Amino acid sequence: MAARKATESFSKSLIEEVHKWGCMKQTGVSLRYMMEFGSKPTERNLLISGQFLHKELPIRIARRAIELESLPYGLSEKPAVLKVRDWYLDSFRDLRAFPDIKDTNDEKEFTKMIKAIKVRHNNVVPMMALGVQQLKKGMDPKIVYEDLDAIHQFLDRFYMSRIGIRMLIGQHVELHNPNPPPHCVGYIHTKMSPVEVAQNASEDARAICLREYGSAPEINIYGDLGFTFPYVPTHLHLMVFELVKNSLRAVQERYMDSDRVAPPIRIIVAEGIEDVTIKVSDEGGGIPRSGLPKIFTYLYSTAKNPLDEYTDLGTADTVITMAGYGYGLPISRLYARYFGGDLQIISMEGYGTDAYLHLSRLGDSQEPLP
Repeated sequence: MAARKATESFSKSLIEEVHKWGCMKQTGVSLRYMMEFGSKPTERNLLISGQFLHKELPIRIARRAIELESLPYGLSEKPAVLKVRDWYLDSFRDLRAFPDIKDTNDEKEFTKMIKAIKVRHNNVVPMMALGVQQLKKGMDPKIVYEDLDAIHQFLDRFYMSRIGIRMLIGQHVELHNPNPPPHCVGYIHTKMSPVEVAQNASEDARAICLREYGSAPEINIYGDLGFTFPYVPTHLHLMVFELVKNSLRAVQERYMDSDRVAPPIRIIVAEGIEDVTIKVSDEGGGIPRSGLPKIFTYLYSTAKNPLDEYTDLGTADTVITMAGYGYGLPISRLYARYFGGDLQIISMEGYGTDAYLHLSRLGDSQEPLP
């Protein structure tokens, strides 16, 4: 019943068009291509980029809207998921209603619209997390969450696609910036220092730890501050922040009632020919081996969802806490994989955890297109 209710505001012809566009082929782009194309943001290039997005975004958005209709275990009927589906259908409708982009004025108007679409989708991740929580509340607690593999795989595809959509929109919007920061091509920093980003992300995570616990372990960073490579600093910041936050929390909770000084968290940045690897090591006691498969699932966290306390789902701003809502690791891994990297967690139960974040240096890999 609820699923039918959601489509009342959307015409049958729109839903049919969504299904038509959802069958079309997506076109992936690489980091290198985005960088080379965006290095000369002439009116002509912005026009070409706008025309590409006018065709590409509806395909990507339609695919997700279709998937949101047919999720297992009744997840599609949960109020939070219906809301997300409405956002996707609204955005699809806006894109399809926009006429062909023929000149610079059209392109500027189009840019305004896709900027608004990006804002509309700001809270998709916590809103989907809320949907999963709504599902878990009504489920038999005997169900083993590993059995919910289909939901996990859907969320991996869904969030990976969202990273791509937001990267494409953000990159195009940012190319309009009349005064870009030095060495920046849209979202991409052509001379990003991973050590510097790791320092900033660590300070941010440590500030949250201090706020929550009143103290925080030290963080030592090793690596060449002068080493740079092209990457998206916001993506790297998000990943390192998440890993450091987890390490701080583990060490802090292990040593809270101890007379011993909490051991520092160590971050090592290594530059290889293919990869830049960032290792985050802690002595926070580690994770039991049986728990390792669960750390990358979306159905595991016991932490409260920051949206849980809000009844008006539309206006909730997400609050960053030390616990988050358990999506930090799986989403960080998707960000790493988006540009051809990966994230691995190795644990020694009784001692600590090492997280290895691999970033591809070459920038040649195509976007994964779920």
